[in-house]
Amino acid sequence: MNHEAYSDGYIRGILNTVKTIAMVGISPKENRPSYFAFKYLLDRGYRMIPVNPGQAGKSILGQKVYAKLSDIPDPVDMVDIFRASEHALSVVQEALALKQKPGVIWMQLRVHNDEAAKLAETAGLKVVMNRCPKIEYGRLSSEISWMGVNSRTLSSKRARTLGTGVQRMRLGPASDNDNGG
Repeated sequence: MNHEAYSDGYIRGILNTVKTIAMVGISPKENRPSYFAFKYLLDRGYRMIPVNPGQAGKSILGQKVYAKLSDIPDPVDMVDIFRASEHALSVVQEALALKQKPGVIWMQLRVHNDEAAKLAETAGLKVVMNRCPKIEYGRLSSEISWMGVNSRTLSSKRARTLGTGVQRMRLGPASDNDNGG
């Protein structure tokens, strides 16, 4: 798969199907990108599971922190890697060793590891690199464009709302003919 560009259908398909996301490398500090990406996705209805060995046993935003993926008692749909690129391979290896493998490996902005991607794809997992699910959700749901940012998504239809306010919009369905990357 070409990891330099992903179709909107591929990203939307992932974000519409995953329900449980384990975020590896989350920080408990409110000013860190991992913290507000975690909070944003939690507020959008995803079940978020923080993974950080230095914070194990504590909680972040009311969610119990685990030291490693294998400590999580329930299956996860997606592993979101918020670690440096050189650590991505070991996170993917840990994810593949789980009894029930996730369906998606997502590497955050500036995280790119071709070896980790190939390993995950060979095992049948979908892979996204150098992207943020928070940003992609906002772009595809039109939340970002309502705030005056060009999302490259043009539609005459207003996004469906999740609740009240601009920051509570939903993703639309992925089109049937746009499921590749």
